[in-house]
Amino acid sequence: MKSTKLFFVLFFLGVTVWSQNAIPTDYFSSPLDIPLILSGSFGELRSNHFHSGFDIKTKQREGLPIFAPADGYVNRIKVAHYGYGKALYIQHPNGYGTVYAHLQKYAGAIEKYVKDNQYKKETFEIELFPDATMLPVKKGELIGYTGNSGSSGGPHLHFEIRDSAERPMNPMLFGINIPDSKNPLVNSVFAYPIADDAQVNNSQNPVKLKLKLQNDGNYIAEKVTAYGRIGFGVSTNDQLDGASNKNGVYQIKTVYNGAEQFTVLFDKFSFDETRYLNRFIDYDYFMSNKSRVQKLFRQTNNPLSIITHEIDNGYVVVEDSLNSMYTIEIKDFMQNTVTVSVPIEGKKSETLEQKISKKTEDYIYADQGTSITKGKFNVYIPSGSLYEDAFLEIKVDGDVLTFHEDVIPIHKNITITVDASNYKEEDLDKLYIGRLNYRGKAYYTTTSRNGSKLSARIRTFGNYTIASDTVAPSIKPLNFEDGKWISKNDTLELKIEDDSSGISNYRATINGKFILLEYNYKKDVVTYNFTDNVIIESENKLKLIVTDNVGNSATFEATFFRK
Repeated sequence: MKSTKLFFVLFFLGVTVWSQNAIPTDYFSSPLDIPLILSGSFGELRSNHFHSGFDIKTKQREGLPIFAPADGYVNRIKVAHYGYGKALYIQHPNGYGTVYAHLQKYAGAIEKYVKDNQYKKETFEIELFPDATMLPVKKGELIGYTGNSGSSGGPHLHFEIRDSAERPMNPMLFGINIPDSKNPLVNSVFAYPIADDAQVNNSQNPVKLKLKLQNDGNYIAEKVTAYGRIGFGVSTNDQLDGASNKNGVYQIKTVYNGAEQFTVLFDKFSFDETRYLNRFIDYDYFMSNKSRVQKLFRQTNNPLSIITHEIDNGYVVVEDSLNSMYTIEIKDFMQNTVTVSVPIEGKKSETLEQKISKKTEDYIYADQGTSITKGKFNVYIPSGSLYEDAFLEIKVDGDVLTFHEDVIPIHKNITITVDASNYKEEDLDKLYIGRLNYRGKAYYTTTSRNGSKLSARIRTFGNYTIASDTVAPSIKPLNFEDGKWISKNDTLELKIEDDSSGISNYRATINGKFILLEYNYKKDVVTYNFTDNVIIESENKLKLIVTDNVGNSATFEATFFRK
């Protein structure tokens, strides 16, 4: 007992000492015993967020062993159908934490601890916070196996290193380097007139610049004619050795007439700021062209800490009749570099392509809450939902709300409420608010009901409607039949589907005892593993109840036999 207490006194003392030191470059080892090849890098631009770690390729398969990269203890475990899937969090005595996501399963005592709690609480999805003495790990100890759980698009290990404030940091800072001998790629460069009187190439709208590749691998743009306050943006990626994936870069620095103007550095960020990525990129261009242009200037309502240097928020002011040079320098972590030089001729033109601006009857001030009622719909837009003031197109046609186009990002949730009092009382429980896709199919949005009013909180513009789901989910056994012997089966597998509102929950028993089903929403399959040892009888009665998001339920029952 005394030795255990001494260990943890020394552990937390280590946290205090290490946290005051510089970033250790030889403390963490690799979590996998294979050459590290990435499908995703730190800081990479993703939908609504910056990527918070490494996505390590696992040779297109699951089940590779994961090893603790340093001593520590498990301080959090989360199992979810979506997101990180099966995730593991380890606290280390140097003050840093590591994260492992999309696991197939945990190892040893960790797996037992999770299963015991899942059965105790009778739920697959679970979040646990074991104390520091419960699940200690040593460097090199097996902690789990790679998988494809949660919202993973294919087998890999998502690996993070976080500081004491839970901010994800670039693992390369810790000496976990990935072979990279290639220069970053430049896809496009844009110039943005900012001030009301600003112009680029006789236009007040964003202009895509023509780039010419030089013999040394760098680029030079065709001369730009400009006037007034302008900004620039770049679409860029990096490719690491051994993979063709388009990853993120490490640093972007701009120089104007020899002086550093604006710098972005992908060292670390906080989860609280990650959604501001939508302010950092040209969101409108991305939604139309599926290419993320990083704006090399800070607009209002952009608090991103990855911007480490700026003069005049990164803007440049071009004067009439004066020539200047703007340079974009892009680096990966291994300091492979590519530059884009943009020669600028100061010239104020009297004939301009006017700024494209579609005006509507609804003008929204970003710093004010706004409530708008049209037809049977009410829309409440809280202060801070938009990054800047904007005209929105809001129309209602019967049960359909046209709520602008998805070309403007939403930061805070907007609430849509609809009056469904024209529906019969007995039908109200089967209604929900759905977002319509381009084919007119409604996709479930989490909906609450108060009397005859339905409400949903949304973060994407588009068309919304009242939808109804009166059909129960379907259940189909995949690897067994009713009344058959299945002694050789390792698992029970069933396909569960709901074509309208979607699956909400499920619960299964064998001979009246709860069994743990793992739900793979990507395949619409639930699986029970017989190694859980819930049953000992030869004759077994399975009962599975599946409920969709509006409360329709289906029940499946079958009898099977095992030796």
